[in-house]
Amino acid sequence: MNQKGGSGKTTTAVNLAAALGEKGRRVLLLDLDPQASASAWLGVEDGGRGLFEVFASGGKLAELARESTARGVELVPSSSWLVGLEKALASEVGAETLLRKALARLPERWDFVLVDCPPSLGLLAVNALAAVEEVLVPVESRTMALRGLADLLRTVEVVRDRLNPELVVSALLACRVDYRTRLSADVVDRLREKFGGLVLRAVVRENVRLAEAPSFQKSIFDYDPSSAGAEDYRAAAGEFLKRRR
Repeated sequence: MNQKGGSGKTTTAVNLAAALGEKGRRVLLLDLDPQASASAWLGVEDGGRGLFEVFASGGKLAELARESTARGVELVPSSSWLVGLEKALASEVGAETLLRKALARLPERWDFVLVDCPPSLGLLAVNALAAVEEVLVPVESRTMALRGLADLLRTVEVVRDRLNPELVVSALLACRVDYRTRLSADVVDRLREKFGGLVLRAVVRENVRLAEAPSFQKSIFDYDPSSAGAEDYRAAAGEFLKRRR
């Protein structure tokens, strides 16, 4: 999650899922962003009313899972209907916990469920925070990104206090890092100074192959497995798994 656009959120959701799949894990990627960028990236068409029905009528998430172009990754596609979800659920009691109930009904056929959140802090994002165990925050290595991070961390605290006491921010991942610029390196240094071990050692460097991969509906591991982008997300996934031992 990151409410700031351009932070590498969808890039991280897609390629971290693919990296875990490459390592033999079974992953379900849930696309909660009405823009459906993760769905399009991995070759899964708009899910119609499917995901909307999960929220509005108690539909089953597992029935919406589709094979993606990434090995080991199934995807629940986004739905353009999600744009009107807040209005549709305006009078619904407990609307913030609908996704948690849907995830609780999933069969145990996946090792990880990753959620790509919308770039806002509305009902969909709050549903995600109320449902998951951990938040991974991709942070663009730009000064303004640090300001938005403070707002996000405050939101996580509020949701933890009111809806999900188990919720933690498990990691920050520096993305779009360009070590040719002083600013980018300085932002990464400031992240590490302020948040210490919460920041992954792995960083995702600015990489044109990562930008090209969505046009071919492939993760970076299928598009260019020897690229810097693939190397960086492999490192991030390895670190992610080590933290769970």
